[in-house]
This record gives sequence, structure tokens and C-alpha cells, in this order.
Amino acid sequence: MQPPATLVLGTTNEGKLRELVALLAPFGISCRSLRGLPGAVDVEETGATFAANAALKAGQQAAALHAWVLAEDSGLVVDALDGAPGIYSARFSGPVPAGATGSTDDRNNALLLEKLAGRPARDRTAHYACHAALADPTGRIVATAAGTCGGLIATARQGAGGFGYDPLFIVPEYHRTFGELPAAVKAVISHRARAMRAIIPAIVARL
Repeated sequence: MQPPATLVLGTTNEGKLRELVALLAPFGISCRSLRGLPGAVDVEETGATFAANAALKAGQQAAALHAWVLAEDSGLVVDALDGAPGIYSARFSGPVPAGATGSTDDRNNALLLEKLAGRPARDRTAHYACHAALADPTGRIVATAAGTCGGLIATARQGAGGFGYDPLFIVPEYHRTFGELPAAVKAVISHRARAMRAIIPAIVARL
């Protein structure tokens, strides 16, 4: 019997990897990250949308590795900032300054707070978005999915869980940020969880 193929997760972001592995584990899907994988390529995210960037990452890595690749592109969309940081969420605060201390997440969060300073709650609406793409070993995109999670941007960081903008992203139904909510709750309601649930049937059908 042919052993199941290994699914390559098209990211080296540790936070995303933890969440993706946890979401895929119940389905018995064998997966690994790009980290240390010979043949992996640097994909330039030139797409104008999350969907376009997810497809670029999945397709180019799959063609280079001759493997099944699941990639996603995700970020925070703030209504009062005309959708920013959007596809630039991971690099919202720009290149790391020489001699800078603290993480990129810290700088991104600080910039977001600065841009929303003094804004009332009605101007702090936002949502997380995630678009996922599955590519076959030739680089052809065979399935896509998307998920969102609505919320509000807090006036200060709350909680140490999650990553990215999680300490600032309040989920109204829980009155807490993703940084405060247990990982098990985030694994049900997050944008990434919703996108993964939508694409998992396509993965299971092919691997």
C-alpha cells in the first residue's frame, strides 16, 4: 500500500506552524515545515491580495520541491485604516532598524496603537483574514479556502498568548483578546481555523 504523502506547510513562522500542525493533527495528515528543507525557495509575495500571495507561496514551493504544499497568507484588516495593515501585516512597521530591541510583533503593535490613538470604539473595528491554497507536486493550485474573524482593536496590549496582533485583537463574543483566550478556543474561532476547516476535505481527498 502506498504510504501517505507528506504535506509541506509553506511557512517558517513558528506561530503559524504551531497552529497549522494542531489543526491538521486530528486528521492524521503527515506534515513538515519548510525549515531546513533542501530545495525550498524564497517566494516574493508580489500579490495584491491574501489569496494571490497564498497561491504564489503554495505553487512556487510545490514546483520547487515536487511535493504537496499547503500555504496561507493572512493578516489584520482595520477598517479605519482603509484595510491596513492587510497583506503587509507582518512588515507593517517596515525593516528592522539598526540596533532595535524587541520583536517585530512589538513594533507592529506599537505602530497600530499609534495610528489608532484617540479613536473611539466605533473606529476600531477590524477583522483577521486568512486565505489558504493547496498545490500539487507540479505547482498546480488544486484547492483554495478562506476564513475571517471579526473583532475590535484594544487600546493597549492584553495577554501574552498567540502572536502577531493577537494581544490587541478583541473578540467581542468573549470580551477578551486572542492574547488572553486559551489556544483551544482560538483553534475553533480564528480566521486560520476557519480556512483550514474549509480546505481540509480537499487535502484528505488527495493525500
